[in-house]
Amino acid sequence: MHTLDDRPLGTSGSTTMRAATRRTYGSTDALEVTAVARPTPGPDEVLVEVAAAGLDRGVWHVMTGKPYVMRLMGFGVRRPKDPVLGMDVAGRVVGVGADVTRFAVGDSVFGIGTGTFAELAVAKESKLVLTPENVTVEQAAVSAISGITALQALTVGRLEAGQHVLVIGASGGVGSFAVQLAKARGATVTGVAGTRKLEVVRGLGADHVIDTGGRNPISRIRRALTPTGTLVIVGGEGGDDLTGGIGRQVLAALMSPFVRQRLTFFVSSESRDLLESLAEHLVTGAVTPALGRRFALEDVSEALTAMESGDLVGKAVITVTR
Repeated sequence: MHTLDDRPLGTSGSTTMRAATRRTYGSTDALEVTAVARPTPGPDEVLVEVAAAGLDRGVWHVMTGKPYVMRLMGFGVRRPKDPVLGMDVAGRVVGVGADVTRFAVGDSVFGIGTGTFAELAVAKESKLVLTPENVTVEQAAVSAISGITALQALTVGRLEAGQHVLVIGASGGVGSFAVQLAKARGATVTGVAGTRKLEVVRGLGADHVIDTGGRNPISRIRRALTPTGTLVIVGGEGGDDLTGGIGRQVLAALMSPFVRQRLTFFVSSESRDLLESLAEHLVTGAVTPALGRRFALEDVSEALTAMESGDLVGKAVITVTR
C-alpha cells in the first residue's frame, strides 16, 4: 500500500482549514482562499487530508453555474450549495464514518470528493480507491474524473482491438486518457489537438496526429467517420448558457436512427468499479496521466483562467500544503 509521509494525521486541533471558496456563481473574481470550517464525514464517508487535487472542466462549470440547467441538478439554484470548489482528490485518510469498512486512517487514496480545493475534504467510500504504489500523488490527483469518463466513452463506443479511433481534444483531460486507454485495447489512434500540443499527444502513444483546434459541429465530425463509424460525444461544451452543449448531444441522438453511422452520448457515472479499473491501468503503466502545470492552492484563480484560455497542456494539478 502506498502511503504518504509520517506527518501527524490532521492533529492540529484547529476547527478551520484553508479552502478556495466562492459565495456566488461567477468568474474567478469571486474566488478567494479563506478559512472555513473543517468538514465532518458522514456514516459512509471518508475524511481526506488533501495532498493534491485535479483541475477539470467540470470545476469551471460549477464555479460559473453554467449551463444553468446544472443548477437544478443539486448544485444550488441561486447560489452554490457548497462554497468550496474541487472534485478530483488524492491524499490520505484522517477519519472515517461509522459505516466505512474499506479504509483506515493513514491509507493513501484517490478518487472523487466534495470541495477538494482545501486542506481537508470528504468523499463517499464508494468513490475512493487505494493509490497504487507506482503512482505519484499528483498523478493520482488528476486521474479519477477524466480517467473514468474516458473508460466509459470507449465502452459506449464498443471499441474492439484493431479498430481506428479518432480522439478530438486528445491533449485534454478526457482525451489524454482516451488515447492511452484505446491503445491499451489494441486500437489505432489518431489524436486531434492544437499545434503546440501535438508533441504531448504523440507522447501519449497516438499513432497519428492532426493539427487543428476549436469546436466541431456534428456535420464536420461525421465527415471524419467511416460510413458505419460511431461518434461518442463526451461533455457538454459549447452551446448556450441555458443548456450548454446538451443540445448538440440530443441532436446527435435524434439523427442516429436515420443515418448509417451511430451517433451517441452518455452521462458519466462515478463508481468504485470504474475507479478500480482505472487503478489497474495505472498499475500496469498502460496509462500515465499527462501532468501539466502545478498551481498552489492560493493560485486556483490563475489555474482556472489558464484552463479557460486554452493555455494549459496536460492536466493541471492543485497542490495543497499544510
